[in-house]
Amino acid sequence: MRTGFDHDLYTRMQSEHIRSRIAVFGGKLYLELGGKLFDDFHASRVLPGFKPDSKVSMLLNLKDQAELVVAINADDIEKSKVRGDLGISYDADVLRLIDAFRGIGMYVGSVVLTRWRDQHSAVMFKNRLESLGVRVFRHFPIEGYPYDVEQIISDRGFGRNEYVVTTRPLVLVTAPGPGSGKMAVCLSQLYQEHQRGVKAGYAKFETFPIWNLPLNHPVNIAYEAATADLDDVNMIDPFHLEAYGETTVNYNRDIEIFPVLRAMFERIYGESPYKSPTDMGVNMIKNCITDDEACREAARQEIIRRYFAARCGQVQGRTEQAEVDRLKMIVQKTGLGPEQRPVIAAARRREEETEAPALAIQLADGRIVTGKTTNLLGPSAALILNALKVLGGIEKKDQLISPTVIEPIQTLKCDYLGNRNPRLHSDEVLVALSICAATDPKAALAMRQLPLLEGLEAHSTVILPQVDDGIFRRLKVNLTCDPKYQSHNLYHK
Repeated sequence: MRTGFDHDLYTRMQSEHIRSRIAVFGGKLYLELGGKLFDDFHASRVLPGFKPDSKVSMLLNLKDQAELVVAINADDIEKSKVRGDLGISYDADVLRLIDAFRGIGMYVGSVVLTRWRDQHSAVMFKNRLESLGVRVFRHFPIEGYPYDVEQIISDRGFGRNEYVVTTRPLVLVTAPGPGSGKMAVCLSQLYQEHQRGVKAGYAKFETFPIWNLPLNHPVNIAYEAATADLDDVNMIDPFHLEAYGETTVNYNRDIEIFPVLRAMFERIYGESPYKSPTDMGVNMIKNCITDDEACREAARQEIIRRYFAARCGQVQGRTEQAEVDRLKMIVQKTGLGPEQRPVIAAARRREEETEAPALAIQLADGRIVTGKTTNLLGPSAALILNALKVLGGIEKKDQLISPTVIEPIQTLKCDYLGNRNPRLHSDEVLVALSICAATDPKAALAMRQLPLLEGLEAHSTVILPQVDDGIFRRLKVNLTCDPKYQSHNLYHK
């Protein structure tokens, strides 16, 4: 993959600007972490060279001063919302995040359940967290939010929320994904701190949209695609334009909430330190883009992937029609289509030739490798083996997995585990390949090519079984699927 982003420069510049922002507020700072703190795969996909855990490496320098608060929308718990990049629910990701933070020595103070209305699943999750020794606080829906400032900044608004007890000067507020209420948690805490005589400040560790890239830059449009379920829209920041005469990009929810934040600061300090939503953010992304066209192309691919993911989600009953329509509009606005993703045409041609599901993957040098359904292998397994052969310079006719290894696996599947399909899935093929690699140099050579699959583009002509989808996810292959199943069965796993 062509690199278009300088990660080391970003780490230095972003760290410096965060430190300077902390210095502005001498008492206590609530720092909202925009985007994902761990595993920001969206950023790494649209900014080739960005590392998924770059934010963590910067914040580790502040870990003795900082504590983390994780926010999650109770409605997302109730509807079992899933992180698309990891394939796990938001509530499960809260537990994963807590473990991950603790694993690197960062202190997690509490979890805040936002938009709390005694939802059954949210109550169950709250009880589970508390049984695990995690402090939980509830924040409630506020009538008129975010427009009725008088209502919001009162005992009937933020004053109704449970006060989140924190013990350190820097409070990092993060969440499993967008729409979790991070900013509302920060604003509520500013109000509650003021009621208790504590001077506190607020800032936002931004990732997207990138304020000093054009409104219609593909990287910014890819952010709209990533948040299509939230109806997020990138907009010119009218407050920044009025204050400075400078055109910058922000998004609708930050622009809508800015009058509330400004009113709060005016009540607390007598004046607001920020003249615009753009002022609130710390975002040095643009300064670290080294190849704009590489990032543009990566973002275009992300937009197409999001569209296909939404269409598959609709078939699976996970995505609403409004989200699909919004993504279709974004795709049309940017002039994108399947022709901009060569693996789609290659996989579909292979399916037509074989009259069975097929996959295609594009290697870093542009070559496209396909995999078809056979008597022994499913198309995912076949694709992975074919790609590893090409990457390792192994002859197509060479056999990487001995039949003496395949046959016992098929016997186990069908005779003992009750499977009807003897074809091997991708996980089973990789296990078989690793066994053969112990004695076969060519199988060992193929195994060593697995890291080269990271970041490659692939497409399947059918929605893959969970096990195969999970393997591609763990190999960090950017997979899309046509929105159909291989069979007409009603139940799929």
